Amino acid sequence: MTESFEARVREAVRLLRAAGRVAAFTGAGISTESGISDFRSPGGVWDRHRIVTYQEFIGSAEARREYWVMKRELHRELLRAEPNRAHTALAELEKAGWLDCLITQNIDGLHQRGGVPPEVVIEIHGTNLEAECLGCGLRVPIEQIQERLDGGEAELHCSECGGMVKPATVMFGQSMPEEKMRRAYDCAAGCDLLFMIGSSLQVEPAASIPRVARKAGASLIFVNRTETPWDHIASIRFSEPAGEVMGRIAGVLEP
Repeated sequence: MTESFEARVREAVRLLRAAGRVAAFTGAGISTESGISDFRSPGGVWDRHRIVTYQEFIGSAEARREYWVMKRELHRELLRAEPNRAHTALAELEKAGWLDCLITQNIDGLHQRGGVPPEVVIEIHGTNLEAECLGCGLRVPIEQIQERLDGGEAELHCSECGGMVKPATVMFGQSMPEEKMRRAYDCAAGCDLLFMIGSSLQVEPAASIPRVARKAGASLIFVNRTETPWDHIASIRFSEPAGEVMGRIAGVLEP
């Protein structure tokens, strides 16, 4: 028989209080409650637009134009989004000393906007809030790029060196950032408790992060609306909304 919601909350709080170091790993599911589409869900970005790989982006002007159309649509969605209760609950846990590091697959910046210090957040897939030059590495706010796109530019080049510009996100076919992945694995391997919130755990190498934590002896708390291939390694599993779960846990921990 499945334990009640409150019984699972109490057990989650018990594990949290017993842990020396606590980490969180988040995916698209934590941001759907903020109105951001899950890329893989029906009606999501990849249901409306084909995936443009990094190699296509580099080699084809037509692929770049196609990619920027998708990014313009995503940017409008991001502008409307606000941090939800799951984001702010994690910020409360961090502020109270209950959260040491936060690994995210998300590119929306909602953890930082929700109150988690930037230095605590490890964005392994980059950020959609900036664009970067592939030539000199210059980074600019994505709003500047949107203005240029809205002004009719189809080919975006760096204002400093003339190099190709792309969002500061990791595209399909592009290598994962080594330093951030090292930090993420160190975070997972060094924690006693890991919250896994809103990830399908199907995209590698990010999907291996909870397994790294479990192998190192950590307890896992899964907060996910749907099942994952790795539910069997979780100590506790919640299928309720992330905002409800994390808000309740943070509320119990309030002094």
